[in-house]
Amino acid sequence: MKKARLYDFSLFLAALALAIHTARITVNYDIYLKALLVYWLFSSLYYHLRIVNKRGNTSFEYVISYSISIGIFTGPLGLFIFEVFYRFTVYFTKKWTKTADPNEFLDTFYNIGSHVLGNSIAFYLFTYFYSRFHGYPFGFWIVMLFLVAISSLLTTSFLGMSFLISGDLKNLREAIKFISKTRSPIDIATLTLTNGLLLLFLLEEKWEPLICLFILNYLVSVSLVSKAQNIQNKLERDQFEQMAYTDFLTGLSNRAYMDKKIVELNQSGECIAIVVADIDKFKRINDNYNHAVGDRVIQHFAETLKSYLDEEDFLFRSGGEEFTIFLRKRNYEQSLAFVEGIHRGIENTSVNVEFHSKIINLSYTASYGLYYFKINDHVSMEKGYVFADHLLLQSKNLGRNRLSVKNGQLQT
Repeated sequence: MKKARLYDFSLFLAALALAIHTARITVNYDIYLKALLVYWLFSSLYYHLRIVNKRGNTSFEYVISYSISIGIFTGPLGLFIFEVFYRFTVYFTKKWTKTADPNEFLDTFYNIGSHVLGNSIAFYLFTYFYSRFHGYPFGFWIVMLFLVAISSLLTTSFLGMSFLISGDLKNLREAIKFISKTRSPIDIATLTLTNGLLLLFLLEEKWEPLICLFILNYLVSVSLVSKAQNIQNKLERDQFEQMAYTDFLTGLSNRAYMDKKIVELNQSGECIAIVVADIDKFKRINDNYNHAVGDRVIQHFAETLKSYLDEEDFLFRSGGEEFTIFLRKRNYEQSLAFVEGIHRGIENTSVNVEFHSKIINLSYTASYGLYYFKINDHVSMEKGYVFADHLLLQSKNLGRNRLSVKNGQLQT
């Protein structure tokens, strides 16, 4: 940690030395103060649109940066003053809102140093290349694209080196991979276009379009962040819903999701077969072997059942070793043939399990209850499930490893 902090301060001191060595701001002080005020105001305003990422024990933030345009316009000293004002505004805002990290104060010096050094290089390169490309079509934009790419690479490299020193990156290969993936081509293009336009407005002292560009950028950024947040919230809701409705041993839908589907299907009025299946003598499997073997048998049974289903069917783990199937878009004869096929398949298969450090081949059977009916006011999905469960119990009482069925449509 001490090495990492020494590195952070070395960047800040190098930036300070560069600013002092420059010893002047390259534009009139009145113009500089206007630019400083506008850039400080909007950069501080934009900060709440930042994206926070975490690497190891260290958090780092991405926020749209306008440092390269003000750095090229005012030189290293002007850029250093801007970064000090802006970064300490962020620091005190975080302290006030109680969102500051424990090392926030020290991180502020790193942020100042890395951005001043990276964008000061852009200032010197702009001075060298702009006159040489000025006469070419889109020469200004070619130079800006090059400078944004270089400054982004430098600031990202500073960050990668900091992670490498702190141990959040294990080796140089990880650091190179991190640097190469941090900025996308779209990020580079966005920074080029935005900072290029801002620099042109600064050079021509067009303050109104400059402020309008900042406002437009802010509104677009707010809209994009809002949409991204909505998408993220939906993904998280979907993930939580999936977790709430998933049985983690088998990956199948659980009893809660079955209850939800029962309510939905009650409105369909369709003909449906409810099948309740249960592994025979499952307690004996657990007692004779262990629960790990029992879990593997459950998983194998679930995988086998799933392999028979069509897309329209539903399969749930409705109890410990009990599974429920909703067979749809089949008549009674098709549903019966389907379950008979599963019955024969389970009888003729076995599962490899590990027991006492050996792989053994274990056979098992299951019992089934099938109730076929038309969903209506007289027989709901809830009642159909109860009837299928009673048929399963009948199969168990008759000796297990069998199928009991009833066609509810034949009832009078």
